[in-house]
Amino acid sequence: MIKVLERFCFFYIWDKMKIIVVDLVNHKGANVVLVKFPIDMELNTTIRKITGIRWSATHKAWFAPYSDKILNEIKNAFNAICKIDASALKKKHNIYNAVPQNKQLLADAITKVEKFKAWMQSRRYSQNTIETYCNALKTFLRFYNQKAITEITNDDVIFFNNNYILANNYSATFQNQVVNAIKLFFKTIQNTSINAALIHRPKKAKTLPNVLSKEEVKEILNAHSNLKHKAMLSLIYSCGLRSGELLRLKPEHIDSKRGVLIIKQSKNRKDRIAPLSKKIIELLRQYYIACKPEVYLFEGQKPQKPYDERSLQQVLKQAIEKVKINKPVSLHWLRHSYATHLLEAGTDLRYIQEILGHSSSKTTEIYTHVSTKSIQQIISPFDTL
Repeated sequence: MIKVLERFCFFYIWDKMKIIVVDLVNHKGANVVLVKFPIDMELNTTIRKITGIRWSATHKAWFAPYSDKILNEIKNAFNAICKIDASALKKKHNIYNAVPQNKQLLADAITKVEKFKAWMQSRRYSQNTIETYCNALKTFLRFYNQKAITEITNDDVIFFNNNYILANNYSATFQNQVVNAIKLFFKTIQNTSINAALIHRPKKAKTLPNVLSKEEVKEILNAHSNLKHKAMLSLIYSCGLRSGELLRLKPEHIDSKRGVLIIKQSKNRKDRIAPLSKKIIELLRQYYIACKPEVYLFEGQKPQKPYDERSLQQVLKQAIEKVKINKPVSLHWLRHSYATHLLEAGTDLRYIQEILGHSSSKTTEIYTHVSTKSIQQIISPFDTL
């Protein structure tokens, strides 16, 4: 692996303008090669040809499992068309060589993880949550692969956080996933030396949602002449949808007579409704007549199959590129913008909470910190000097 990395870091073609950045990160409990680059059709077409490459909405980049093979494939694919910045990858290599996923799980641990998985399935946890928790738990148990589960203590969790997660500079989000998995796992098994209630979670960073102005949203929604692309982006903004919620919609979920959109089994398996504007109803009618979807409201190239999430992200990227907005806009920005614009228009927070499907009002209250309606009325003392 060292030889691959040493060769990899010299794969620069300095007379080219395009640059891709290759890094190593932990993604859902596994170490992956991450490839980042600005919006570019040539680079995007090239990356899609690499075996096993996938898009990460979390990292806003392409990724694949960490191996010599994938490093060589990336080198061969991009070496002739752009510069490859692999400095971060080489810097992390020694750390990643010692990751616990290279160790084998004890037989007892494998059995208990499978029971834990069955326990979550019986309680109808989402498949994504089950996979995330099992992968995170396996990472932790591999770290202590010479220790029986019954002997693991709270001090071992602290040691793991300091000497694996923090030492490898993993994110607080990943640490929180591991902690959640450990807490839930040790609640389901008996005769252990660990007190799950005393396991602490990482301190949460207080970040504000990213919000676009109404003018920026209008430009993005009008960027596409393609009726399907325009309808998808418009519906996300006009109802504050998550991307997965949009892709699961079916024609029968649109109740034009009542003027509402029915969102089935969204996050936390909750149904909810969102108001439909007259403009979006008219746009959806035009789209339905033109495209005639069969099962899902928005279908991809394969009939009766939902539109691909990565393709939806590309639709937004193309719109941003057309209107030349120099911000790392994601689909979720449209949902944040919708909530903020509702608040600025005087909509009660309780209604916004229901429309967005938030379980707690505290989640919705964050939009009060990005609303500019009241802040703009404040006169700066600088203006009175």
